Amino acid sequence: MASVLVAKATASSLGRKSMSGQTWYQVPRAVGCIIIQQRDASTNVPTKLSSMKRGTGGRSSFSGIVATVFGASGYLGKYVCNKLGKIGSQIIIPYRGDQTYIERLRLTGDLGQVLFFPFELRDEESIRKTVQYSNVVINLVGRQYETRNYNFHDVHVAGARRLAKISKECGVEKFIHISHLNAKAEPQKVWETSRILKTKYESELAVREEFPEAIIFKPSDMFGAEDNFLNYYTNRLRWSWYGRFSLFSDHIRGIPLWQRGERTIKQPVFVSDVAEGIIKAIQNPDMVGQTIQCVGPQRYYLADIVDFIINVVRREDVLVRSGYMFVPRLRAKLYNSLPMGRWYNTEKLEMEALTDWTVPGNLTLEDLGVTLTQFDDMARFFLKSKRRFAYYQEELGEFDEAPSPKPAEFYQDKSLQIR
Repeated sequence: MASVLVAKATASSLGRKSMSGQTWYQVPRAVGCIIIQQRDASTNVPTKLSSMKRGTGGRSSFSGIVATVFGASGYLGKYVCNKLGKIGSQIIIPYRGDQTYIERLRLTGDLGQVLFFPFELRDEESIRKTVQYSNVVINLVGRQYETRNYNFHDVHVAGARRLAKISKECGVEKFIHISHLNAKAEPQKVWETSRILKTKYESELAVREEFPEAIIFKPSDMFGAEDNFLNYYTNRLRWSWYGRFSLFSDHIRGIPLWQRGERTIKQPVFVSDVAEGIIKAIQNPDMVGQTIQCVGPQRYYLADIVDFIINVVRREDVLVRSGYMFVPRLRAKLYNSLPMGRWYNTEKLEMEALTDWTVPGNLTLEDLGVTLTQFDDMARFFLKSKRRFAYYQEELGEFDEAPSPKPAEFYQDKSLQIR
């Protein structure tokens, strides 16, 4: 409703004379002022938060992105939420369980811009409430182990299909789904086919059926703080007593690997680079329906990666690579039903032995404009707290710097064999 007020001041209303003798009748007529007031009824307020006014950028601004992040409490989710909040986005975080587990994510955005809602992956109504006002939905939900309530198919396939379907019905503009680099119809096999990779591939098909414009990210092993890659090999439970033994020296423990890690090539990617790629994909309108492979800038043999980790933590005199996998596999089968199975199980051993392969023609993080982080530079930083004698006040040059692992292309005489 608009109202216009016009006020006119005429000379007839001013009858006094000035001190100089000039009358006010000689002053030109004043039209007055026009006041225009615009008011919007409550029915005209936009229902989509993404339609609100945009800011100039920054954490205290509004980027126009209202993102619902499923799986925000996971490893990658923390980085994605932080980068969303950094550009001034409103973040909706569905959670299940105790809210204290995700309370620290409130600091990723400005005051009042990070909202939490309880949800259940099988409850469509709770999912609908969390995505109905969003223009971006990010699915980071995944499992590394099965429970009595959820198996791999329930989470990776049925859950992803449900999220994509409801997002499409609610008019979500962009749906981003996280898969795995080695997820294929027929994944590589060393001991037994990985159910994680198989269901991850099925999840891609399910998401494409429900949301054809979805953007699918396929990362390799991600490293960083609190990861399950660098910390995985420095955990004592991953070590074995079957290393090397001599009557004239101390017993040396081993890190058991398939074929001692000499037939497996990995291309680890920094977790922050993957999160940056997700933000770039949201902001780029040309990424609709694309599949993006997330790998690091260098390929390494797993043997060189593990040797590098051993040298950085300064345990080269007590820890070696081992190829004895019988007992570690039995222990992993036992851990499947125990709390330790969350990070060390048969699925983890199978995926650890597989080589990272990229598909020619698919986009990479570099195509999105992401500057990739070198593995050895950041790994030294994150492994520093794991060093033996970490609190020893060393002298300058007392310990030699651990040499960086050589890229896989360095070994011209090695042939890659997958059994």
